[in-house]
Amino acid sequence: MPVVPTKVLTVSELTRRIRGLLEDNFPSTWVEGEISDLRTPSSGHVYFTLKDANAQLSAVLFRNAAAGMNFRLKDSLRVLAFGDISVYEKSGQYQMVVRQLVPKGVGDLQLAFERLKQQLAREGLFDSARKRPIPVLPQCIGLVTSPTGAAILDFLNIIGRRFPNVHIIIHPVRVQGQGAGQEIADAIDQLNALHAAVGIAPDVLVVTRGGGSIEDLWAFNEEVVARALARSKIPTISAIGHEIDFTIADFVADLRAPTPSAAAELVVKAKNEFIGLLREYQKRLDKDFRLRIGEVRQRLRELATSYVFRQPAELTRQYQQQVDGFRHRLRQAAASMLESRQSRVETACEKFKLLSPQAHVTNWKQRLEADSRRLDGAFSSAWREINHRLRETGAKLELLSPNSILTRGYSITRMADSGRIVRSVTAVKPGTNVNTMVLDGSFDSVVCSLSTFNEKRQEDRSQRD
Repeated sequence: MPVVPTKVLTVSELTRRIRGLLEDNFPSTWVEGEISDLRTPSSGHVYFTLKDANAQLSAVLFRNAAAGMNFRLKDSLRVLAFGDISVYEKSGQYQMVVRQLVPKGVGDLQLAFERLKQQLAREGLFDSARKRPIPVLPQCIGLVTSPTGAAILDFLNIIGRRFPNVHIIIHPVRVQGQGAGQEIADAIDQLNALHAAVGIAPDVLVVTRGGGSIEDLWAFNEEVVARALARSKIPTISAIGHEIDFTIADFVADLRAPTPSAAAELVVKAKNEFIGLLREYQKRLDKDFRLRIGEVRQRLRELATSYVFRQPAELTRQYQQQVDGFRHRLRQAAASMLESRQSRVETACEKFKLLSPQAHVTNWKQRLEADSRRLDGAFSSAWREINHRLRETGAKLELLSPNSILTRGYSITRMADSGRIVRSVTAVKPGTNVNTMVLDGSFDSVVCSLSTFNEKRQEDRSQRD
């Protein structure tokens, strides 16, 4: 007998379950392979196949991820792909959703560099909003570098030429090799702690070394160095390698200098520049000072020749006359104000008389009498109108009264048992008892048919004959 299935899945349900199993059991992973069948439609998404000698894997790189690529994809290019394994349900084909692509020739160090760079960027360590300005003229510079490298000699020589008065605190560290990254991070933390310990702290920190391969510069790509630069309370400058070299430290530091020499030129201006700027400020101050002195002298000359200094007694007499004039006007104003206030008081008294309670009572009494007369007239008129309407309504009711109808010779017939008015001959049958009302009373009768009525009349005639 055929087996009866207890549970039947649709194709969509089965594909969805397979997709869930793949996504749960294959988290984000790196896959190495060769690109083939590369396609880039107008949507901007990139479709291709990753293959090796024995197998192949469909892959898709969506537009947002493809926009961040810094190299050109092409067929036969060996790459390292990072992404998630999933299923495209429309075709039932499993595929890799790629989030990052790295050319295979870059190597493991570059791959690690990209991983850390993306991680720190997501955390906001590269954001321009957290970058601090570098002091214009630092009094003390903290230098983290190797004491035997060429970078320190270049830096010190340039600083000595540009501004020899600047103090420099050198914290010697190893700049390559195992443990170099931790030494650099510790040096940054220790220079930040100087102010709390001895009251001296650099105004700016410069982390530098000369050029080299990616392996030589790797200490500045370590996460411990990036974290130390990020938590530094002192503004930082990174000057690692040559102009074409970029490290994680360059992205985290407040300012990147392309070379150690450029860092020395960025951290302080030349002393001659400051001297020239000071001289220019001194010239401006001298010019402004002479101008103000000239203005003050001219003002003093004007005051010395003014009327005040030539005739002080006459000026006093004029002021006395002004005081007398003010006194006279004040008296006039006081008298006018008093007269005005007195007039206002008299006016208020007259108004008070008009507004006295007795006047109000008289006024209200007159208004009440007038209103009473109007009310009496209105009541009489309304009473006459109501009587007239009652008489008219009584006459109408009298016309519509049943007694009025009976007076004119009509009668009203009702069913004897129910009292219903008989309105049609079809409402009664022979033998039905009815009651007929006339003007002076009522009588009962029995309904009979016309033939019966005629027979009864014939019989009555025969009896009379």
